Parts: sequence; C-alpha cells; structure tokens
Amino acid sequence: MSYALLTFQVADRIATITVNRPDKLNALNDALMAELGLAMAEAVARSDVRAVLLTGAGRAFVAGADIGELVDQTAVEGKARAERGQRTFRQFETSPKPTLAAVNGFALGGGCELAMACHIRIASEKARFGQPEVKLGIVPGYGGSQRLPRLVGKGRALELLLTGDMIDATEAHRIGLVNRVVSAESLIETSRAMLTTMLAHGPLAIAQCIEAVDRGLDMGLDDAIALEASYFGMLSATADKAEGMRAFLEKRAATFTGT
Repeated sequence: MSYALLTFQVADRIATITVNRPDKLNALNDALMAELGLAMAEAVARSDVRAVLLTGAGRAFVAGADIGELVDQTAVEGKARAERGQRTFRQFETSPKPTLAAVNGFALGGGCELAMACHIRIASEKARFGQPEVKLGIVPGYGGSQRLPRLVGKGRALELLLTGDMIDATEAHRIGLVNRVVSAESLIETSRAMLTTMLAHGPLAIAQCIEAVDRGLDMGLDDAIALEASYFGMLSATADKAEGMRAFLEKRAATFTGT
C-alpha cells in the first residue's frame, strides 16, 4: 500500500513507519491519523512483519496535533476526533507484534500520546516531551491523561499535564516515561537491535505477554493473575512451547514457528 504522509518499509521482519510531514514538524492532521491506522493494520496483517518501529522525519517525532484543524471544531466534532484518534492509538497499544517508538525529536501533545501508546519508547538525547494542551484551553484527547499516570505516576503526570511544561530526554527517562536514552546517531540502530532481540523469542508468547499486561492493568490482582494462568496454560499446548523447552534442554537456539 502507498502512503502520502508516512513511509512504510519492511526489512528483517521489522516494519519501520516514519511520519513524514517534516515541514509541519509531523503534526497529526486527520489524513495522517487515518494513514497511521492503515499502516498499523497492514503491519499486523503481513506475515513478513513481526515488529513495528515508529519514528519521525526531520527534527520532530510528532510535535502535536494540527491546530489548524482543531481551531473551529465544535464539541461534537472534537469528541468524534478524539475517539477516532484513540482508536488509532489503541492499534499500536494492542498490537500482538511489539511496537517501539524511536523518539528522535519533539514528542508533544498528540506526539507524546502516540509514543506512550507504543509498547517501548527509546529516546534520542535530542528528544523533548510534553502535554501542553492546557495552554490551548483543552485537555489531551488521544489518551494522554490516562497513559501518562500509568507510566510515571499520578503526581508527576499531573505536574506535566497542569503546567504544560516540556521535559528533555534525561528527565523523561528519570520519571519512567522512556525506557532508554541514546545518541541521535544510534537511535534507529539501538531500536532495531531491541526489536531483533524480541524477534528471537516465541511470537505467541510475545503476543500473550502484551495482551496480559494490557488487560491486566485494568483488573484487580486476583483476576489479573487468573488471566496470566490461563495464558500460561494455553501456551503450554503449543508447538512453540515444546520447541523452546527442548531447545533449552539441548542447549541450542530455538526455532519458533508461531504455532
């Protein structure tokens, strides 16, 4: 499939999605949001893709929403736009294939929300993060008020949400917003290396880990560990489990088939 506002490239089982509106600092307009949803659907559907790396072209990862499209929206239009964006970002969050945001520059507003929807975040030392929506008289619309406290805690999240302040990559790492900070030059290489490590493991196990965390966070502990036990049991009946354990005992690398 061809895209106008992003690029989609597959190599070594990793789909690299690059947001490509550098003249607008990769701001999220409606057309780009639609393409992000289509690109994620393509990545999940393709058998030659096992992981997704998301990044931005130029100086920004995604510098926020395209305010030109928001300025005249009504209450009904605003709610509908937020719901569409939330559905798109949930595609990244619930993907059975690992999604990694390689944050190369500004990740503000919707850009920070998009990064948080990915399973892993690796930041360039040049990256900057923030949720500045209060400065525009609104709140985050794509899940920022919910994912941010889940990642960094209520107090730190409210500080960022209520001040609208921007933080650098080092602070983002300190508070748990990103997993790693690396040099700008090594960002993509490091991100691909982490995904490659994941791709050596059982794809069914990877998918069930993602689902267990996503579903379990909204459950009480008893229900969440019961969910985990059901996945543990289900995977015990797979060929991948038999291969993985056999390979361990035979001291060789496993060859997983996703069955």
